[in-house]
Amino acid sequence: MISLFLKCLLGAAAVLLIALLSKNKSFFIAGLVPLFPTFALIAHYIVGAERTMGDLRITALFGLYSLIPYAGYLVSVYYLSYKFSLVWTLSLATVIWLAFAFVLLLGWVKFHPAVA
Repeated sequence: MISLFLKCLLGAAAVLLIALLSKNKSFFIAGLVPLFPTFALIAHYIVGAERTMGDLRITALFGLYSLIPYAGYLVSVYYLSYKFSLVWTLSLATVIWLAFAFVLLLGWVKFHPAVA
């Protein structure tokens, strides 16, 4: 239960840091905070502790591929923000992220079958 509470504190700290940085003259730095590997560290620790190092490498490789949907999201936010309101921009960019993530998962399952 304590580990779950600590994970929640990490998430809350990240949100607080983003909120504080967004009010700063260097507001763009707020976009770097979500890229700190807080949750990746947690995921990699759990996979590394409970599974093999090979599984950890597969998890890291999938993490690299997961940058594709994130890049699709960021490119969408950039371009859609010229034509749409904030809510529409973020909503459409999220749909694009979901589409890229779906394609990534389908491709991963097809071309990188799980090792039993």
